Amino acid sequence: MCVIGVLALQGSVKEHINCIQAADTNAVEVKTAAQLEKIDGLILPGGESTTLGILLHHFNLLHPIREHILQGLPVWGTCAGMILLAKKITDQSVHYLGVMDIVVKRNAFGRQLESFTTEAVIEAVSPSSMPLVFIRAPYIESVHQDVQVLATIKNHIVAARQRNMLATSFHPELTNHRGFYDYFMTKMIMKP
Repeated sequence: MCVIGVLALQGSVKEHINCIQAADTNAVEVKTAAQLEKIDGLILPGGESTTLGILLHHFNLLHPIREHILQGLPVWGTCAGMILLAKKITDQSVHYLGVMDIVVKRNAFGRQLESFTTEAVIEAVSPSSMPLVFIRAPYIESVHQDVQVLATIKNHIVAARQRNMLATSFHPELTNHRGFYDYFMTKMIMKP
C-alpha cells in the first residue's frame, strides 16, 4: 500500500490526512527531509503561501522537496500549495519551489469575503459534478505548452497537471467528494 505525505508545517494538514485515510491509504505528516524518503506522493496543503515559504526555509525542506519533485515524486499543491509549485508568481519577484511551468496570481478571486463554493464536472478527474471550495484562492494566469489544463472557473485556470505535478486553486479536502484524491492516487502514484 502506498504512503502519501502531507507537508505539515501550516495549513489544512489534518483535513488532507483524514481524506487520505478515508480512502484506506496510509497518510503521514511530513516535517523533515528524511521523511521524504518514505513516501510515494506528497500533498502541499492550503494555508498561507508566504508563511509556508518561510517555514520551508526554516525547516530546511525547500531544496529536498524540490529535488524529490524534480526526480519524479508525485506532488499535489492545493491553493497555497499551488503557489509553492509555480515557477512564477504575478507581482512577486520571489518564488518558492519553482518546479511547475505555471504563472500564478495570489488571492486572485479576492480576499476572505470573496471566498465562494461552486460545482463543476472535471472530466479528467471524475464524471460526476464535484463541489469546489475557493478560499482567498489563487488562479493560474498562464501555462507552458506541456501543462495540461484540467479545469477553468470564471474563465480562469483552477486545476492543472504537468508530469508528476498537480495543482488546484480550490480545497478538495473541505468537501466529501474524493475525485481528486482518487485521481492523485491512481493516475499519478499507482500508475497502471
